[in-house]
Amino acid sequence: MATREYPERPIVGVGAIILDHSPDHRKVLLVRRGTEPNRGEWSLPGGAVQAGEKLQEAVRREILEETGLAVRVEEVVEVLDRIVRDEQGRVRFHYVLVDFLCRSEGGRLEAATDVTETRWVSRPELPQYGLRPETLRVIEKAFLVLQSPPAPAAG
Repeated sequence: MATREYPERPIVGVGAIILDHSPDHRKVLLVRRGTEPNRGEWSLPGGAVQAGEKLQEAVRREILEETGLAVRVEEVVEVLDRIVRDEQGRVRFHYVLVDFLCRSEGGRLEAATDVTETRWVSRPELPQYGLRPETLRVIEKAFLVLQSPPAPAAG
């Protein structure tokens, strides 16, 4: 297995923007990271894709492992780089992340594997969680995707 710290090449990761989009509960699921990179920070749930695993399979597996929820994976919201350098400027972590819009289909929410907490957070509360700017941008983009009318069917 390739090392995640000081990797030879980027690692592909997936993330889930799981929105509770009922009319009176506009919330997103956040997790507090229990491992590096970003230990102790609030973020979106997700993790690394395993060899032979399709992206959507990886999202479902990671979300079930971290949160106990089963999700339906919908569209890609964003693809981005997460590069963390050490004090000498060497690449300590490098992930290419594919973030998907997801909907919960069941399960029982509880922190597991490499997260220490899970929490449904309303849109106005998001600034209190110290999210990285790119994470906040992806969440806002997902909320906008839900507000957009569906594209017409190709024909």
